[in-house]
Amino acid sequence: MLTLLAYSMVIVFMALIMTKRLSAMVALILVPIAFGAIGGFGPELGPMMLDGVKKLAPTGVMLMFAILYFGLMIDAGLFDPVVRVILKVVGGDPVKIIVGTFVLAVFVSLDGDGSTTYMITCAAMLPLYKRLGISRLVLACVIMMAGGLMNILPWGGPTARAASALGVDVGSIFVPMILPMVVTGMWGLFVAFLLGRRERNRLGTIALMSAGSGHAGHSDHAVSEIAVGDPGIARPRLLWFNFLLTIGLMVLLILGTFPLPALFIVACAIALMVNYPTLHEQKERIGAHAANVVPVVSLIFAAGIFVGILSGTKMVDAIANSVISAVPDWMGPYMALVTGALSIPFTFFISNDAFYFGILPILAKAAAVYGIGAAEIGRASLIGQQVHLLSPLVASTYLLVGLAEVEFGDHQRYTLLWALSAAFVMMLATVAFGVIPVIGHAA
Repeated sequence: MLTLLAYSMVIVFMALIMTKRLSAMVALILVPIAFGAIGGFGPELGPMMLDGVKKLAPTGVMLMFAILYFGLMIDAGLFDPVVRVILKVVGGDPVKIIVGTFVLAVFVSLDGDGSTTYMITCAAMLPLYKRLGISRLVLACVIMMAGGLMNILPWGGPTARAASALGVDVGSIFVPMILPMVVTGMWGLFVAFLLGRRERNRLGTIALMSAGSGHAGHSDHAVSEIAVGDPGIARPRLLWFNFLLTIGLMVLLILGTFPLPALFIVACAIALMVNYPTLHEQKERIGAHAANVVPVVSLIFAAGIFVGILSGTKMVDAIANSVISAVPDWMGPYMALVTGALSIPFTFFISNDAFYFGILPILAKAAAVYGIGAAEIGRASLIGQQVHLLSPLVASTYLLVGLAEVEFGDHQRYTLLWALSAAFVMMLATVAFGVIPVIGHAA
């Protein structure tokens, strides 16, 4: 009964947000409450919801001040020089711009933190997309694909979880995955190229023209017109201060010197005080970004309701047990491939922690009977990370859609097939390079 309830809840939730019958925030709150009540958990739902909200509260605070901080930096003109340089390099070709976005996101993702990747890449590229009319769904798609690829770095989280849960060395899982990562990265570049070509067909090569020129040009004046934001709120004289403040923030963030929420709260206060010193200016800037901040933060706390009820009612465990028990005996020798395939829905519908610590050890024990090593199962379990970041349970995804200014459901619909294609490519690459075995043999 609990299993049926859990699957029904997830299916109803996904259907409601993807068909736009409910907003993501409303669905995250009301759907789990309704199904929790149907399951007879009514009196216990309050504490469950509160536990979920408490777990995500630091993330909500961090996202609120992070969006506000980078919004202030965009207002102040910190990223205008970056946009100018990109325009000079790529001109008005959407293909080059979108491929460049993927490459930038990959390099920024080297620190292993998805939130950092989203904030830096969106802050640098969003003004360019908006001013040239390129779809922001494309921006969110290529950034997420880069983030999904780099999320399996040893310091990114999933690989360390897999190694810990299986009791194997992190290197034995990650190092053989490097070649499949390269192949999947090349596929990501190809997807970015395809999306860029689609945008080029829609928009043409965007003409960077001076007023009244009537033809494409790349003059400094033309680039300046497109790259520069509102001169009334720009602070070109504070460019170096803002640059050093942002670099310092990123260094402290990577070093983990202070908690992320504290870092962004302090950095936001400093940026606001220095760039917009009067009370009127500060209120105006905060008000201007409220439309971006409120939806994202409200989604985070709504997700806390969803996660709290999903965990508190043990629906997560019910989903896991049902899938494991549904694997027939004849699939045993193919357990590495089965693990790779299962990692896609598992890491989408439940958290990484629940999958890697609760389910992966069980899959590894089943695979050991057929001579498939724990490290090989650990590698297979990483394939699902290409789709994981689209999950409504991933807090940083709400930051991405908030910064890119797109709807969560639209982002899922647009990106899902491309993310699945990346997972399929990674699966093929792991098999082709012998990283995971196609078939094991009974010990």
